[in-house]
Amino acid sequence: MKVGVLGAGNIGGTLGKRWAQAGHTVQFGVREANSPHVQAFVSELGAQAAVGTMASAIAFGDVVVFAIPGGAMEATIRTHAAALNGKIVIDAANRMGAPTMNSAAIFAAQAPSARVFRAFNSMGWENLVNPRFGDQQADLFYCGAGGDAQVAVEQLIADAGLHPIRVGEIAQAPLVDMVTGLWFALANGQRMGRHLAFKVLTD
Repeated sequence: MKVGVLGAGNIGGTLGKRWAQAGHTVQFGVREANSPHVQAFVSELGAQAAVGTMASAIAFGDVVVFAIPGGAMEATIRTHAAALNGKIVIDAANRMGAPTMNSAAIFAAQAPSARVFRAFNSMGWENLVNPRFGDQQADLFYCGAGGDAQVAVEQLIADAGLHPIRVGEIAQAPLVDMVTGLWFALANGQRMGRHLAFKVLTD
């Protein structure tokens, strides 16, 4: 797949690296594409990765992943709304301190034909680097549409080393965000550490 990743920090950079290593073609969209740090990081990934502006990454991707600071989400969505329509979009950003942690309503208002998913927001980025716990693979809770978009998103989740657990349509984004709250309560509040993830068990 062609994946546009907005942001090349801990989450965006780690996901983009894993996807490039899995054979996807990744373009990072950042504010300062000529930053020596960003250029050095992308050069390590070889021909599978490139860096450009937010606009070029959105235009490039069949799937566009928002891995930018939560405080920048609304303005970024508004700026690029027209280009997002028709795209598969993954909201991986947490709007900490806002009434709603996810940006589903903003996408619905600004880019109503985008197929929006909520994923990669409910655990620390360290678990994207190492998603295995002994012989167990961490689960990732997500929500969004079905059909071909679901297939694409689940492939990206799997290629990030995680096992996808769908909890419903995008209206279930607050439920995914509750998992985020639980993760922070355990990892930080209960001092269990950031290499912490969840596993669903069924019989």
